[in-house]
Amino acid sequence: MEFHEYAGYDAVGLRELITTGQIGAKELEVTARAALARANEQVNGLALPLFDQALAHDEGGPLAGVPFLIKDIGPMAEGVPFFMGSRALGPGVRAGHDSDLMGRFRAAGLVTLGVSASPEFGLSFTTEPVRSGPVRNPWDLGRSAGGSSGGAAALVAAGAVPMAHASDGAGSIRVPAACCGLVGLKPSRARVPCGPDLGEPVLGMVEAFAVTRSVRDAALLLDAVAGPGVGDKYAAPAPVGPYAGQVGRDPGVLRVAVTTGAWSGAPVDAEVAGAAWRAAAVLREQGHHVVEASPQVDWEAVIEALVVAQVAFLGSVFRGRRPDPALLEGVSRSLLEEAGRLSAFDLLAAMDAQNRVSRAVAGFFAGFDLLVTPTLAQVPAALGAIRYDEGGWSVAGFVREMFRYGPFTPLFNVTGQPAISLPLASGAGGLPIGVQLVARHGREDLLLRVAARLLPGGQARVCPGEGA
Repeated sequence: MEFHEYAGYDAVGLRELITTGQIGAKELEVTARAALARANEQVNGLALPLFDQALAHDEGGPLAGVPFLIKDIGPMAEGVPFFMGSRALGPGVRAGHDSDLMGRFRAAGLVTLGVSASPEFGLSFTTEPVRSGPVRNPWDLGRSAGGSSGGAAALVAAGAVPMAHASDGAGSIRVPAACCGLVGLKPSRARVPCGPDLGEPVLGMVEAFAVTRSVRDAALLLDAVAGPGVGDKYAAPAPVGPYAGQVGRDPGVLRVAVTTGAWSGAPVDAEVAGAAWRAAAVLREQGHHVVEASPQVDWEAVIEALVVAQVAFLGSVFRGRRPDPALLEGVSRSLLEEAGRLSAFDLLAAMDAQNRVSRAVAGFFAGFDLLVTPTLAQVPAALGAIRYDEGGWSVAGFVREMFRYGPFTPLFNVTGQPAISLPLASGAGGLPIGVQLVARHGREDLLLRVAARLLPGGQARVCPGEGA
């Protein structure tokens, strides 16, 4: 199979080729390895060289034979080293066992070929770790692929694999999806298991899933990985039925709110705001009731909840052992210093802030089924514009600056609601622009129904290569 033919298929399409005998799983893996090598040379999206052998998987799973990558954000697969994008982990620490999610990726039949790059500790909306160098956006090699799942997004957008593992603690699935022109679904809190090592990472504000090339890919993968793990503290509401069955279904007449005003007060580019308004106009044409409206958000409480929780959580990564500060990037050094000063009272105050924000936003959604916003406030940033390795930042100071770029995504990590970024527009020079849809907690089914009707053909374009 030639590269351009392979890159045109989403995961469901590749699986159909296998099940109908048009291509063998081994031949597809060979093609994917060549595509990954080609794409990585362009975008630098891998944290490690490709595995000599694909990780073991169920050859009868619903996505059996589909090429896949896992993200360098922590222990995922037994025996596979991870760095969390940092030089401070030296040659890498190997996971002692599979995570619950990795077990489900294997059971789905995904052929995991490698590890995608992440910024240090996943704490940036761009993926430019000192350890492995900047990940480049395939649509413009001088621009960021987003973060923290930037390696995954760049490689999917470049046609290397149709989907890849990603995680989202403030927008880290949706931001790179917007930058690279992909579908980026952040599931509801507790929809996807985070065990067995974690109970509720970052006070439950982090969700793991994937970036995908199509809405149907996201739906089928969610069917494969959703549901509580053994011993999970809580679970998301049960779905109304298989998520794959939601694609193409009529969502009914919805009450839709749209806003392009950032809750932080950050300026929003006109072409980005215009993409959200055009999406809202399409929804109105489809028969939905659309009005301009926005939840009232205490932005300082959002910052407090996220920053304190992230500092406490990531500080615990090095509990009992102090890394060499010279091996840490600038904001990471501040983070570890601040972690040592946190008290139990600080953590309780952050939990209270999260509660206050969540209840206020849930009240807004009592009157609406869907909220439409831009995903980012700008088109994809130039490489070097967001400088995680720069000294002198406090964590809160860096986060505030980063959220000027991406002010629309973090709120829904605090509230735990499902949100999806769709590649619905292009800006100057063909750069992708993402539009975010948000639903009530547990309503991924609604997001998938609406997304499939908004995205032409239900599938993102593949970047033609060489920086488009």
